[in-house]
Amino acid sequence: MSGNDPAADARLMGLALAVGARNLGLTWPNPSVGAVVADAAGRIAATGVTQVGGRPHAERVALEAAGAAVRGGTLYVTLEPCSHHGRTPPCVDAVLASGLARVVVALTDPDPRVSGRGARHLAERGVAVETGLLAEAAARDHRGHVKRVTRGLPAVTLKLARTRDGYAAAAGPRLMITGEEAQGRVHLMRMHADAVLVGAGTAAADDPLLTVRLPGLAGRSPVRVVLDSRLSLAPAARLVATAREVPTWIVAAEGAPVEPERALVAAGVEVMRVGADAAGRVDAGEALRLLAARGITRVFCEGGPRLANALAEADLVDEVALLTGPATLGLEGLSAVGPALARAIPERFRRIDARPAGPDLIETYERSA
Repeated sequence: MSGNDPAADARLMGLALAVGARNLGLTWPNPSVGAVVADAAGRIAATGVTQVGGRPHAERVALEAAGAAVRGGTLYVTLEPCSHHGRTPPCVDAVLASGLARVVVALTDPDPRVSGRGARHLAERGVAVETGLLAEAAARDHRGHVKRVTRGLPAVTLKLARTRDGYAAAAGPRLMITGEEAQGRVHLMRMHADAVLVGAGTAAADDPLLTVRLPGLAGRSPVRVVLDSRLSLAPAARLVATAREVPTWIVAAEGAPVEPERALVAAGVEVMRVGADAAGRVDAGEALRLLAARGITRVFCEGGPRLANALAEADLVDEVALLTGPATLGLEGLSAVGPALARAIPERFRRIDARPAGPDLIETYERSA
């Protein structure tokens, strides 16, 4: 790497990725970028992460924190610095003004306003630029941003819990499948999403809050989104009752009645409408495109097997988190993995992680095709 230490470069880019991951879920519509400034001797001078709401960008935060130590040093950044004027001047201007000698970029920004231009702008003005270090990891962290700017859709992660014999639910009371440690991991996943998504059936059956309930992290709760074709969610539901505390959006079909919408809006819920599919249900693709247009980049779907299967059937899924508990149901129930998802996982996904959480197992699959 141009006479530099590859191991040190990889270590510092790994730190930039870890720093950037901290604010996942807080920066939409912008990506949560991480940045590390090393001085001319290779010592860490500062770190930075994109701030809440997307401004200021990570590069500016890190450069300001580093001060004079930045001159002649290296900036490690997980996404190509922006080169266009938005609400703030482009980050490449701040890089050039700082006196940095070198910039190492993990991932080229696919946003057509930036793509390759930021790196070229720096190189043309004498800054050494290297791109592609830990690009696979950066692409994973910035999956939502990439999908939104290239396809107009947010990245979708499905979370499904199943018994050891493969069921998500049985007739009768709600089935508690996983233990406290696994549930804590789910709250961490939820915390790093821009929006958590369920269908009207799950909202009615479970009456969930869908907030982050980890000590000190209640403020990290994402936007709560319900796909509710007919606006059937009851005003007494906890999602409605807490809508003024945590943003709550309902996406209904265009033909849904107006009267329940008035009651929901009066309670603080925001109601949006999209087209319906042949069965009269909210068109999932249209709903996700609407969320992307509103700035959502990362959706965490906890809507259960039916919604998960519908999203898989429409080829809208990017990641699957499958939690398996130690107990068996021992009778016929609702399969956690529906037929479309069961076909999709071996065809279009690869398992990238499998780890225990107490007595439970959490497997993570990401899209590979």
